[in-house]
Amino acid sequence: MNLQLVKATIEFKPVISGLMQFYMYDFSEYTKQDVGPNGLFGTYLYLDDYWIEENRFPYIIKLDDQLIGFVFVKEIEGEEKKYFSMAEFFILRKYRRREFGNRMAKGVFDLHRGNWEVYQIEANKPAQSFWRLVISDYTKGQFTERIEASRLIQEFNNDFARQAD
Repeated sequence: MNLQLVKATIEFKPVISGLMQFYMYDFSEYTKQDVGPNGLFGTYLYLDDYWIEENRFPYIIKLDDQLIGFVFVKEIEGEEKKYFSMAEFFILRKYRRREFGNRMAKGVFDLHRGNWEVYQIEANKPAQSFWRLVISDYTKGQFTERIEASRLIQEFNNDFARQAD
C-alpha cells in the first residue's frame, strides 16, 4: 500500500469541500452542529484562504489512488511567537485505526519545522488520545500540554529533527 501526503492544488478544493461534509458530520458529535435546510453542513469558512494565503497549507491524503483524507496546516505569527497549527486533520472512518493518521500526522510535522500547537476541543476525548499518542511518540515525550478556552493544546518544537536528518 502506498500512503501519500500530497500538497493539494486548487483543483482539489471542491474535493476537499466534499470531504469537509464528512469531517463536519463526525465533528458534530462534539459541537452539536446541525445540517441546514439543504441537508448539508455549512461551508468551511476558511477554505478559499488555503489557496490564497501563503501561511496556509492544504494537503490531501491518498492510499494508492484513493482519497482518504485531508490536512490543513496554518502558520501563525503571534506577538510572542511564531508557530504551526494543525488547523484540520481528517481521515475517513474506514481508514482509521490502521496507523494512517499517525504516519500522516508525523509526515506533516516533518514538512513544517519549528514550533507547533495542536489543539482539540475539550469534549473530543478520542482526538485528545490520538494527538497525545502521536505527539508523545514523535517528540519522544518532549511536549507540553495546557488547557485554554475549553481546548486542550499540545506544544512542541520539532527543530530537533533537523539535527537527526
